[in-house]
Amino acid sequence: MNANDDLIMATGLEAQAPHFSRPIALEGASNFRDLGGYQGKDGRHLQWRKLYRSAHLAHLTQDDLDQLKTLGVSRSADFRGLGESAHLAYNWPQLSRHALIVEPTVVQRAQSMLEKGQDLTAGDTVELMHDTYRSFVNVYGQRFAEFFTLLQSNDEPLVFHCTAGKDRTGWAAALLLTALGVDEEQIMDDYLLTNQLFRRPPASMLGQISEEALDALWRVQPSYLMASVDTVRNQYDSLDSYLTQALGVDRTARERLADLYLSE
Repeated sequence: MNANDDLIMATGLEAQAPHFSRPIALEGASNFRDLGGYQGKDGRHLQWRKLYRSAHLAHLTQDDLDQLKTLGVSRSADFRGLGESAHLAYNWPQLSRHALIVEPTVVQRAQSMLEKGQDLTAGDTVELMHDTYRSFVNVYGQRFAEFFTLLQSNDEPLVFHCTAGKDRTGWAAALLLTALGVDEEQIMDDYLLTNQLFRRPPASMLGQISEEALDALWRVQPSYLMASVDTVRNQYDSLDSYLTQALGVDRTARERLADLYLSE
């Protein structure tokens, strides 16, 4: 059994996906994976080869692009901030890119602390991550509303991503899976797969920082996702209410999403 089979079995998908692999190996992008197979509304499953999540796409090779073309991926939703998109730009003719700008406050704040000579502990980094996830709800809700508008426009295969494909992308995936009726356990399983699939950048990127702080920054933890979820529940009682009231994903929108992305 290979690593991809292990990932499929870990998420209980071996019965539904004998011919599909959730992670898709690309030379120029990490954390690229298919959201197909998760059980959603009315016992139906997410269709394979429709929805993908990933780290940034700026370093795709020609072989990678050929593979995405074979998969039919024709559009991307890019949650990166302005500076990130400029630094790691891409303009692949086969991908229609939609910019949904969510600025990366955690890295900026970490760098600011280091520049001021402050030690960045693992505890500091965890709290920065929690603040970042709260901002997805308190500051950037409109961007995720725009994501759902894009999803409903058609069912052409789409990849959504940020820089690492773990935080902004992870929250977007959690919202999407919730809207499609996927349960919390499967959503958390998908979220935590990042820890197996993300290729971390060099430690020197942030200067002198402890291994524990780097782990807190580049890995995901259940408490990170729950910081967003708890913020939603405090303000809207439930994720379902948040989807309807804040993001405009009402019953009609959810039925449209189910028609587009769930199996018959």
